[in-house]
Amino acid sequence: MIKELQHKALSLLKQLIEIPSLSREEEITADLIQAFLAGNGVDCLRSGNNVWAKNKHFEASKPTILLNSHHDTVKPGNDYTIDPYQAIEKEGKLHGLGSNDAGGCLVSLMATFIHFYEVENLSHNLVLVASAEEEISGKNGIASVLDQIPAIDFGIVGEPTLMNMAVAEKGLMVLDCTAYGKSGHAARDEGENAIYIALDDINTLNNFKFEKTSDYLGAIKLSTTVIQAGEKHNSVPEECHFTVDVRTTDAYTNDEVLAMIQAELKSEVKARSTRLQPSFMELNHPLLLTAKELGYQFYGSPTLSDQALLSFPTIKLGPGDSARSHTADEFIYIEEVEQGIEKYIELIERIATSKEAKESN
Repeated sequence: MIKELQHKALSLLKQLIEIPSLSREEEITADLIQAFLAGNGVDCLRSGNNVWAKNKHFEASKPTILLNSHHDTVKPGNDYTIDPYQAIEKEGKLHGLGSNDAGGCLVSLMATFIHFYEVENLSHNLVLVASAEEEISGKNGIASVLDQIPAIDFGIVGEPTLMNMAVAEKGLMVLDCTAYGKSGHAARDEGENAIYIALDDINTLNNFKFEKTSDYLGAIKLSTTVIQAGEKHNSVPEECHFTVDVRTTDAYTNDEVLAMIQAELKSEVKARSTRLQPSFMELNHPLLLTAKELGYQFYGSPTLSDQALLSFPTIKLGPGDSARSHTADEFIYIEEVEQGIEKYIELIERIATSKEAKESN
């Protein structure tokens, strides 16, 4: 049965590659995913371009595991040497946009869900969500269906991790900062230059050390990425605007980090959003204890995913390599997808399959 699922998953992945599915433009891939699940006996629901389903013998009294990955992609770069929308199989690799990020993960999780869909007496329920708008952390992605799906106890987010387990992930805040001075003529000793105030604040950020660090993610990273001020060469600017990229860790919430930065700077500091939170799963969580028994390697991930929008414990795990994401001539090894399905099934079997279910199989 697993061999058949592997074959179906790879066939689906090839079809997904050949359908453009940029963020907010995933209607056709959502249609395909919905049809694939229905064709494999799964009763599924859809909200916008998000497709979700729960296992056939779902019981509200049992804890629930989320299986999630996304079907949107970034725009292909100009440096592609092959057609990004053609699934090309060569030398054990499957090339195409979205093959690695995160098509391989998605079809592997879908195959895993189908494997357990009709199993009775599971100790945990399973909910599958094939989500949209992950690449832009969009409001019409997974965040829009969290109030529609059953309550989740913990989740597996499918992203390319070489099937190592990311137990922590950095969050993100973008800060818009404004230094206020006083205008004056550059030829005279007058005014207060907002650029100098901004530079002092940027220097403060560059040297600022947070008291706590994360065991898996290290220190919070602050990077000033944009600065704008002035209109005339002979006028002292009264305002200077600068942007700061903040990569947060599980040592603090985004709101705590924002408050600490605001307290340190003379400039006005506003966060565009605090919704993309860092995440961390406690190492004594049953999922991680099971993963440790199976020999999984744990690490902290610097890259953002839908984990940032989920308030319950999650890990990031999937076939493929994050280093290949958003690169020209993207690919995933066919063997990675096949092994990903096997490993996902083994992990869920250890966690969610009761003795009675194992004996019935």
